[in-house]
Amino acid sequence: MTAELPPGGEGPAPPSVAPATGAEERKPEERKEESGERIAKYLARAGVASRREAEALVTAGRVQVNGVAVTHPSFRVQRGDIVLLDGKPLDPPEPTRLWRYHKPPGLVTTHRDPQGRPTVFERLPAGLPRLISVGRLDLNSEGLLLLTNDGELARLLELPATGWIRRYRVRVFGEPDPARLAALKGGITVAGVRYGPIEAVIDAVKGTHAWLTVALREGRNREVRKVMEALGLQVARLIRTAYGPFQLGQLPRGAIEEVPRRVLREQLPRSPRLKL
Repeated sequence: MTAELPPGGEGPAPPSVAPATGAEERKPEERKEESGERIAKYLARAGVASRREAEALVTAGRVQVNGVAVTHPSFRVQRGDIVLLDGKPLDPPEPTRLWRYHKPPGLVTTHRDPQGRPTVFERLPAGLPRLISVGRLDLNSEGLLLLTNDGELARLLELPATGWIRRYRVRVFGEPDPARLAALKGGITVAGVRYGPIEAVIDAVKGTHAWLTVALREGRNREVRKVMEALGLQVARLIRTAYGPFQLGQLPRGAIEEVPRRVLREQLPRSPRLKL
């Protein structure tokens, strides 16, 4: 399960170990020209958390290397080092893996929900490694959710600069205006938030509702719902059908399927951060 920071960013008190100094452990600045990888990147690739969250774990003093507390995010992990989180050893990062998951509505995309609602990760089958999501789908949204064991990959695929299109089928109540939908290609500002270009076309109109296909590159929090509301449309269903080159296809609701490694090598952006 992905490590999470409680409110306020403070973690539990770390084990009673001395900070990494002197002869016990080389300081981060003494390792910066060596081989190995930064501790935050190591934790992200191990599926513990995203790199930003991993940096918070380090600075909170929750990470130890070879029994010595590490508090500097630039500290480098060497081959053979033993890394602990909250006193528990972590397995070395596995090669990057990716899964397609058909998220049903009614699940939150988090490892632990303060309100006690069911989560995506509670519904996954046993035997999988620690997984984190590539972006999120909100409680009532459904469809394709990419899951990975590599926090570096999740961060890379979420960046707008990666250029991957998220595609959705959207059922709305109301009468969509083709001209206003077409104008979304130039972006739109809603409640002071500027959203980038959105492609939206009408697939079918049936009485008081319509089906749209919506495509965007940023995927901000509840972006499709907020933009449709600004156009006078109420979203009744929102189904993600594609994320970049990966498609929902005929994957049954609630099912999960790993993407073959050959496909990963062909489709993923080239990055020295990934271990394919």
